[in-house]
Amino acid sequence: MENHNSISPELTYGLDSKPPFFASLFAAMQHLLAMIVGVATPPILIGSALNLDPENITYLVGMSLFMSGIGTFVQVKRLGGFIGSGLLTVQATSFAYPASIISIGTSFMAAGMSQNEMLSTIFGVLFAGSFVTIFSSQLLPRLRQVITPTVSGVTVMLIGISLVRVGMTDFAGGFASKADGSFGSLDNLLLGTIVLVSILLLFRCQNQYLRMSAIILGMAIGYVVALFMGKTDFSAFEHVPLFNAPVPFKFGFFQIDWQAFLLIGFVYLVVIIEAIGALTATCMLCDRPLEGKKYNDRISGGVLADGVISATAAIFNAFPLTAFSQNNGVIQMTGVASRKVGLFVAALLVIFGIFPVIAVVFTSLPKPVLGGATLILFGTVAAAGISIISQVKLDKRESMILAVSIGIALGTAFVPEAIEHLPSMLQKMLGTPAIAGGLTALLTNMLLPKTEPVAKSPVSKNKPADLQSAKSSTN
Repeated sequence: MENHNSISPELTYGLDSKPPFFASLFAAMQHLLAMIVGVATPPILIGSALNLDPENITYLVGMSLFMSGIGTFVQVKRLGGFIGSGLLTVQATSFAYPASIISIGTSFMAAGMSQNEMLSTIFGVLFAGSFVTIFSSQLLPRLRQVITPTVSGVTVMLIGISLVRVGMTDFAGGFASKADGSFGSLDNLLLGTIVLVSILLLFRCQNQYLRMSAIILGMAIGYVVALFMGKTDFSAFEHVPLFNAPVPFKFGFFQIDWQAFLLIGFVYLVVIIEAIGALTATCMLCDRPLEGKKYNDRISGGVLADGVISATAAIFNAFPLTAFSQNNGVIQMTGVASRKVGLFVAALLVIFGIFPVIAVVFTSLPKPVLGGATLILFGTVAAAGISIISQVKLDKRESMILAVSIGIALGTAFVPEAIEHLPSMLQKMLGTPAIAGGLTALLTNMLLPKTEPVAKSPVSKNKPADLQSAKSSTN
């Protein structure tokens, strides 16, 4: 542990401070309010898109909460002195993953897999993918030279754009409403709009805690309105088990589809770059060095923990985990950076995960309520990608990388029949906009020669973009 006895004047409780019990609990609850929707949403989106049984979706949400708690504990405690950041780092599933997982799962269903076979194969692919993160944690400087801000920015932007389609589907009533003819009904659109407007109004409040809790409070308002509209289904609460025990390989022992592994491997690399930015911001807010060996060890340990926890999560049927950057806002607002608070957050997440009634609350949300919130969340993901790109000087080379990658990604998304005669692997890659655009950006970045600055010309001096400071929340 570093010998930091001083506390930044902006911090009420520093990293090594021990706040009283109730102060720690209150700060931990603020973290939960800021993140719990983000933790629960990815498994709900994936489960709904893949037509999973409600019981399975509830289990996946519970395991996401449970493994988020375990991952947070590992990050805070820094196991073995090298696995974890040793910071108040909260773990959750990045929104970079759902679109690719849905694409992979859809192809598995088209191939005739049963629900359990599909899930065991998905988690097998995710387990294998976690080793990309584990190995990359030791190669971070080289990795950042290849995956530049332009590459990561365009990928994150396309991830957000891809997910907006899912959010809008829920906003209009969800996939199931297409079967009963209520999709896009005025009731659904009104309910989704109420949630969206409520979140915007809460976000404008002067009270920082209302702003921080805007999404979950907006959804609560929508839930109450849905009660009066008769759109809330309580049947999911009728047979809720008291305890949601983690079951390794619940859907069967891993099967690994190597084509799907290659498809999602690139997403793991992009999420590593996101994690570097999130961990760097946490270092700054916790008053820890932003350079040197101690900083590099923290970043490497944090990314390594992402990989180890993601592998463990796959075993217990949860989706990959990474540092959740939006919780940095909670540290900044509350002035509490104590590891003790991180341990409280971890304990609460584990408790919420093993008692499924919490998961059922989220899975029983009317789709327009969920859609009203996720439209904003996914739009924020796209905006985060634009923010990363904005850190780069858009010269002719960088503009060409953007043009080609966006053109390929959106072209194949708008005209999918253009690639239907390609091999299945290429169809999967090009049919997922974030992967098509990200890989195109990566290859174009490697192929196009870099422009050398002209000597003694102050206009041509292009400072390298600071990728870490460009990171915004995409979780």
